[in-house]
Amino acid sequence: MSKHTLSVLVENKPGVLARITALFSRRGFNIDSLAVGVTEHPEISRITIVVNVIEDLPLEQVTKQLNKLVNVLKIVELESGSAVQRELVLVKVRADNETRSQIVEIVQLFRAKTVDVSPEAVTIEATGGSDKLSAMLKMLEPYGIKELVQSGTIAIGRGARSITDRSLRALDRSA
Repeated sequence: MSKHTLSVLVENKPGVLARITALFSRRGFNIDSLAVGVTEHPEISRITIVVNVIEDLPLEQVTKQLNKLVNVLKIVELESGSAVQRELVLVKVRADNETRSQIVEIVQLFRAKTVDVSPEAVTIEATGGSDKLSAMLKMLEPYGIKELVQSGTIAIGRGARSITDRSLRALDRSA
């Protein structure tokens, strides 16, 4: 099984995400992570999809079918070495007067932030790769994780090139 990260530029219109995820589902792919947001151009959204691929199910077939969807402008597979990939996690950890300083040390070790403190808990915000976030959560587990929310992976290619440059021109021509 191999993990692939796709960056998909789409027109920012209702129903596009549903059509894209349905395509993956129909082909038997399970999406590990999905993040969607507008780009620097409000009429374009970027969907970052992380999917584990079994050798029997070629990803190329899905990307070709994605390219045929009307609202899809561009698809790029982002290799881990040529892209910056990050996730965001918010975690609420049990904390009392005795354990709070130990938790804050862990937060600092992982360059995370304490975003809320109450007498019984500390809420932490951390960004980074999945390995870093998993390691931090493992260190916080003994204190008691009360609540956790984690974003999907977001990714952007390294260097000066932007995948939205030509896609915006294509969108202008189709209007």
